[in-house]
Amino acid sequence: MTRPYLPFLLLGASLSFALGVTLPLMEVEKLYFFSTTPSLVEITTSLWTHGDIAIAIITALFSLVFPLAKLVVLHVAAFPASSGFVTLPPWFKSIARWSMLDVLVVALVIFAAKTSGLASAAAKPGLWFFTLSVVLTALASAAARKEH
Repeated sequence: MTRPYLPFLLLGASLSFALGVTLPLMEVEKLYFFSTTPSLVEITTSLWTHGDIAIAIITALFSLVFPLAKLVVLHVAAFPASSGFVTLPPWFKSIARWSMLDVLVVALVIFAAKTSGLASAAAKPGLWFFTLSVVLTALASAAARKEH
């Protein structure tokens, strides 16, 4: 029996993920004259272009690739071509454990900027949408597991 709210959770998670990675995550104001509002995609690209390849790859994996893969697997499992429900792969649970890593990193950056005295930082809509995506994906994952 299909859970009637699962499609809505997946739609909300997918839209929130797209907005979360493209909208600004935070605003960092330096010396009251300069401010930046990078998105998650811009942060990852900037790390790559400035030579921080390892950090860029880790950020891309945990912030972009793994959450997107989790959403794709959930969509496939929830809406298979046949009438039956597809079993979630065993590695799926491992990816789920790392879902909040990038939200934690952004929170630490905002905290560091606020306490250093050199800059001020504030959360922007991208962070809220990304966090909503993580929560909705977790709820969809739990609903999908209850299907069995």
